Amino acid sequence: MTAGHGSKRSQREDAALGALLSEATIAEAAKKSGISESTLLRWLAEPSFKARYRDARRQVVESVIGRLQQGANEAVDALTRNHTCGTPAVEVSAAKAVLDYAVKGVEILDLAERIEQLEQTAELNATSREGGR
Repeated sequence: MTAGHGSKRSQREDAALGALLSEATIAEAAKKSGISESTLLRWLAEPSFKARYRDARRQVVESVIGRLQQGANEAVDALTRNHTCGTPAVEVSAAKAVLDYAVKGVEILDLAERIEQLEQTAELNATSREGGR
């Protein structure tokens, strides 16, 4: 279990989470955060740390999806602007990609919400079954 807010372990975990989000490998993340790779692997096996890491990754993805969706208006403008002109293939291709990713992002967020609701329902059902014993 993690120590209280502001503790040395908590601060080290926060640094490790940031490094996990920015580095390509666990070894690089451990080095950047000043902990051993074995410690980081052990933390990643702990449910509470793993949940914090999953939440942090989700926040990054949600932020990126938000940025893509902001770019969707410009992508539509590019498609409209280039809809009848010569050959701006690169711009149109990029616009299509932004739109595609924006739609996929919404679909992913919707699925994540549905999964969360199903998990909550399953938890409630499990709790009510345990209470009935």
